[in-house]
Amino acid sequence: MAGRRITRIPDEIPEQFRGWAEALGGFLTWKKTQGISEQTYSDYDKHVRLFFKRFPDAWTSPAELKKAAYTHLSAEEIAAPTFNNRLVYLRTFLNWCVENGYAADNPIANIKKRKDEGRVVNIDAEILRELLTLPDQKTFTGLRDYSLILLTLDSGIRPKEALSLIPIDFNPQACEIYIAAKVAKTRVSRTLPISDHTAKAIRRLTAIRPADWSADVPIFCTWEGGRMTRHTWGDRIEAYSTKLGVHIRPYDLRHAFALEFLRGSGSPFALQRMLGHADMKMTQRYISLLDDDIKSDHTKASPLNRLITDKKRITKL
Repeated sequence: MAGRRITRIPDEIPEQFRGWAEALGGFLTWKKTQGISEQTYSDYDKHVRLFFKRFPDAWTSPAELKKAAYTHLSAEEIAAPTFNNRLVYLRTFLNWCVENGYAADNPIANIKKRKDEGRVVNIDAEILRELLTLPDQKTFTGLRDYSLILLTLDSGIRPKEALSLIPIDFNPQACEIYIAAKVAKTRVSRTLPISDHTAKAIRRLTAIRPADWSADVPIFCTWEGGRMTRHTWGDRIEAYSTKLGVHIRPYDLRHAFALEFLRGSGSPFALQRMLGHADMKMTQRYISLLDDDIKSDHTKASPLNRLITDKKRITKL
């Protein structure tokens, strides 16, 4: 961070600088001043604490820290996303510790992230249609679930971003949803266009809110006006998935939006902006998944299907 004073690393680290918990407290305070989200704050805290819970002796010496860090990253066969998460959270923390005199060296400073192909879920359109019929729109929770599913399939909004929306973020006249920078994963605000059908559903939901609810009560909340979490929303989708006989997670609906948007001739660059991706790298995953669609279309529409009708006359070279 510009203007931040970096403490010179002493030749021999003082005893008072050897407590990892103290270092973590200072690190989290610093990260908070950078404007990180509550979720990111929680993730840093969780990952660092988990590391020292697994390796309580890691902070006793540089040698022990190196041994523990290497073991943490390679002790078992872990998937690329898990490896990258462990690496990034711990490496960032240790870099800060070195810069501020809490550690003499970061043993994983130069370790690179593993290539992550990502997980993209392709849900059949018929399954999505059936999913939309399951919430009971005669109840508040059912209408809420229906509206939230619609919004995700219509805009690709992230679950956490959707659950943070408050009434002022919804513009029914313009058919738009505004995601403020403070709740966006990338910390960059964006405005999402939504269809008239989705706008009507959200309008119905906001119309039945009790008059005594404050303006800060989220659009998608519990029937008592409490905040929903990604986990509670995940439980709701899990219940619908059980009825469908198909496992669906809230984030899978975001994948479904992206793929159907591209299949409907939507621009990849427009998709990037709607999904809130910092660059095209993440968006490219959805484009790549459509290769199977291209093969299927080619099989059905190749000009040779009409130009070569007598296949018996084709011989091997």
